[in-house]
Amino acid sequence: MERPKSWMTSGAFARLCGTTKETLRHYKDTGLLPPAHQGENGYFYYDLEQFYDFLAIVIFRQTGTPLEEIRRCMENQTPQGTLALLREQRRRLEEERQRLEQMEFVLSRTIDDLELGTAPDLTPQRAWFPAEQLLAIPAGELEGLISPGAGEDEMLITVLERCQRLCREYGLQPDHRLGAIHSPGNGAITHLYTRVREGKDCPYCREKPAGEYLYLCCRGRWDISAGYGALARYIREEGTETAGDLYAWDLAGFILSGTEKNAASMLAVRLVGEF
Repeated sequence: MERPKSWMTSGAFARLCGTTKETLRHYKDTGLLPPAHQGENGYFYYDLEQFYDFLAIVIFRQTGTPLEEIRRCMENQTPQGTLALLREQRRRLEEERQRLEQMEFVLSRTIDDLELGTAPDLTPQRAWFPAEQLLAIPAGELEGLISPGAGEDEMLITVLERCQRLCREYGLQPDHRLGAIHSPGNGAITHLYTRVREGKDCPYCREKPAGEYLYLCCRGRWDISAGYGALARYIREEGTETAGDLYAWDLAGFILSGTEKNAASMLAVRLVGEF
């Protein structure tokens, strides 16, 4: 037994769906959602059941499904076909979610770094730094990949390529900013790193611990040796106790690093007992 039909005008149906008559007209003209009935007066009418057809179209459209693909699905609705299409849309949504989360991660880290970069030049300060996940490549491993006599650009390309290769291999999402880890003993560089959104089961991943850090900003210069000197002098003169490695990383990155006057780097070391 069929349900008695309750015809709705285009305007009433548009209000129910939260859309416009123009959208319904477009869906009618493309064959996506034809009206259920045309009266003797020539007006088109919709059936209440088509409300759920409209919702299905909205879901498919929001996930980027082409109109022609939606139309074929609506014309030949089967549980199996609809399920397959919905699963495909869920897969696309997951990919988009991961893409947006990666964008948010990169933008947030960039904003944080640029805000830190406003600190007075070569002036040690204290701040709480949250934990960060790093893809850290041993310096010795990178030395084996760099040809003797390589210039600075060639070395940078080698490091970036190695980082990108490892990120693809282990499914990591980097912020593409480079940093260096220095030994607390002799100050030698032990690792070069890039930050990643999540540390996964990767032998190159390690955590930069959360805690109170002594940090210093170097601005307007490529050579940051003066920053190392200023930080070491402050630690020595103030009798400051530090724990673990010293971290150095680029603050300006791909946005501002085209000229030396915009260069900005950060040096930071965790304080003893401040975690």
